[in-house]
Amino acid sequence: MKIAFVGKGGSGKTTLSSLFIRHLAAAHVPVVAVDADINQHLGPALGLDEEAAAALPAMGAHLPEIKEYLRGANPRIASAETMIKTTPPGEGSRLLRVTEDNPVYAACARPVALDGGGARLMVTGPFNESDLGVACYHSKVGAVELFLNHLVDGREEYVVVDMTAGSDSFASGMFTRFDMTFLVAEPTRKGVAVYRQYKEYARDFGVALHVVGNKVQGPDDVDFLRSHVGDDLLVTVGHSDWVRAMEKGRPPRFGELEEPNRAALRAMRDAADASYERRDWGRYTRQMVHFHLKNAESWGNARTGADLASQVDPGFVLGERFTLTG
Repeated sequence: MKIAFVGKGGSGKTTLSSLFIRHLAAAHVPVVAVDADINQHLGPALGLDEEAAAALPAMGAHLPEIKEYLRGANPRIASAETMIKTTPPGEGSRLLRVTEDNPVYAACARPVALDGGGARLMVTGPFNESDLGVACYHSKVGAVELFLNHLVDGREEYVVVDMTAGSDSFASGMFTRFDMTFLVAEPTRKGVAVYRQYKEYARDFGVALHVVGNKVQGPDDVDFLRSHVGDDLLVTVGHSDWVRAMEKGRPPRFGELEEPNRAALRAMRDAADASYERRDWGRYTRQMVHFHLKNAESWGNARTGADLASQVDPGFVLGERFTLTG
């Protein structure tokens, strides 16, 4: 199951995504956590100290190796240099599984021990001053999009992505890569404005969206959110002494998280699991191709000097029938 956490900066989406990852890890299910936010705070939210978080390998720095591995023996992809972030897999491509060992995980993933379990953590890498004027953050998350495009995940397997704040993910179509999207919204006008923007963009692509109300202090806040987002409001989360201690670097055992917040996490997992029955690998593949062709025409062909539309394998549909990497 591929799950995204989105929301405006400061909404608490990284905190909520880290709690959800801890909840899954405590259930002893396989989890890959991906920090695709420009601010790169997921590692510390999962308990890493500053030194350990800074030592995490950046996926963006390994992009050439990732491309070379994923293209495999696909005859439609002449070289890694002609792959762009939206390049879809085809016959001969190497595909990825959540629980396997492969060169992508070896280069980019690191284990994080959590109460009762653990997760693999991957990060895009920070956007820093050396990038200004020569790169955009979309180039940083290109490795994440290729990872998702080539991923074959199944029931009871989870990939949780902490997305960058705002609407950057709409530039490439990465917002369509998920079985479930949790939009974290505060009970404010700005919070619900982000919801409206996301809902409008996602409407035409069948994106499964639930709102998680955060920093909710009482019935008035719940009523405010309900009046603006309606039935998309799944759960609300209020003040948490556990989260406050975690943010100070002294998290108690995860089992001590307050029961109302644990109940919210259970409801979120139930919603994510229910989306498995609605999976449509054909639509998923078509959307992948749709955004690849758009990117090829708008900038990819000129950037690579190749006709990237020819990378599309018209007979290929990603799906769980692929059980091993090629």
